[in-house]
Amino acid sequence: MLIDEIRKRRTEAFKARDTVTKEVLNVALGEIDTVAARGGREATDEDCAQVIRKLVKSNEETRAAAVDEAQRATLTREIEVLAALLPRTLGVAEVAAALGPVAEAVRGAANDGAATGVAMKHLKAAGAAVDGKVVAQAVKQLRGG
Repeated sequence: MLIDEIRKRRTEAFKARDTVTKEVLNVALGEIDTVAARGGREATDEDCAQVIRKLVKSNEETRAAAVDEAQRATLTREIEVLAALLPRTLGVAEVAAALGPVAEAVRGAANDGAATGVAMKHLKAAGAAVDGKVVAQAVKQLRGG
């Protein structure tokens, strides 16, 4: 499970005296524990991935606003540590190729929103790791937009 991998990497970071990695993984574990406690259950891999994506997004926003180079470097390192835990997502071309079996349904949808819905349903059923914005771009390509 992903939570086990996070704990393992945190322990390795502690032993290696890698403070940035250790601290960001501690924050992630704390957030994951909170999500699990609110749900009254064990954290799933999806819970873990969702927390990590949220932390990456937050760090990216903070990095964009930061003026101190040292802070920007630390945030960049934290983003790298967290992103390494996430499954690789498909790019626009890969998503477009994966939509081959439903390409006609995507093209025939009433609008881009409905077409994206068809695409997301197909991709989720296939177990593909995708970003919604990338899917929207692939749908526009398929629809000739």
